[in-house]
Amino acid sequence: MSRDLHHKERIPRHDPDVETVVSGIMSGNRQMLSRAITLIESQKPEHEARAHEILDRCLEKKTASLRIGITGSPGAGKSTFIEAFGEAILNSGLTLAVLAIDPSSRQSKGSILGDKARMERLSGRKEAFIRPTASSGYLGGTSPKTHETILLCEAAGYDVILVETVGVGQSEVLIDSMVDFILLLMLPGSGDELQGIKRGIMEIADSVVITKADGDQAAIAALSKAEFEAALMMLPKKHPFWHRNVYLTSALHNTGINDVWQNILEFFTQMREEARLEERRSQQLKQLLYTVLEERLKKEFFSNPGVIQAKAIIEQQVVEARLSPFSGAKILMETFRK
Repeated sequence: MSRDLHHKERIPRHDPDVETVVSGIMSGNRQMLSRAITLIESQKPEHEARAHEILDRCLEKKTASLRIGITGSPGAGKSTFIEAFGEAILNSGLTLAVLAIDPSSRQSKGSILGDKARMERLSGRKEAFIRPTASSGYLGGTSPKTHETILLCEAAGYDVILVETVGVGQSEVLIDSMVDFILLLMLPGSGDELQGIKRGIMEIADSVVITKADGDQAAIAALSKAEFEAALMMLPKKHPFWHRNVYLTSALHNTGINDVWQNILEFFTQMREEARLEERRSQQLKQLLYTVLEERLKKEFFSNPGVIQAKAIIEQQVVEARLSPFSGAKILMETFRK
């Protein structure tokens, strides 16, 4: 009996073929979409070929999804806002995918991935798909495979795709290369932080939301709104046709949420009228091409047998100041070329 049980435990799980996964994604099967995303995110070489084949096949299905990035400093209430905002989107008759990027430990590379648990109401809606993903220590506020995951969600037919960034500050400007609209969330009283953030994340924001603008915070939030409006006026325009607004919201009382959603819809209407949406998507795909290329070159460089053999010696010489880092890098590049 125990021998039979042991034998059953060792039977590997059947992985569906590429055709099954692709057709499942395009018909809205969440399980197949989740499996494809897992393959895309996998570090195992044997998963890479299947993942790329699935992605290439999924590109055949063109969709008109609205890609929205939601960023802001930790504690700004991104998950709480997204739940209220997501319900407003669903109540308008659209479907929604939420890609929630959680910070990873630099030492263990582990991540809590708790956003799905925090969005209880959204998780219970069949029109919503929530996918928590670890950043894997990736600088930029997203995960290394966020753009590819967006493409899979579009193939699955989701009308709106929200990408919630880690919330790490200046490095999150990378999100601008993946989405169409960026919503910056700030807390009441955060006007003092303007000098530190305005040249980075403020420049890529398409609208600003002051969260938790209720109760005792209402007066402070109104002051913060005026400060952010003044700061936005001083920045160069991101789009010549678009005026960036600042909104006061309360997810607790569900106030201001619909105003934000209407503002975003207006943005997409103008982007289409100006014929800029497809142009922006094309530029993003071109950028993704070279981002992936750089990643592959780096991986190939550090897995090169000659580089692996020489690296420890060069490192020691650099540490002991017998060789400059520049000369060390040059030697490793020459080793790689050979």
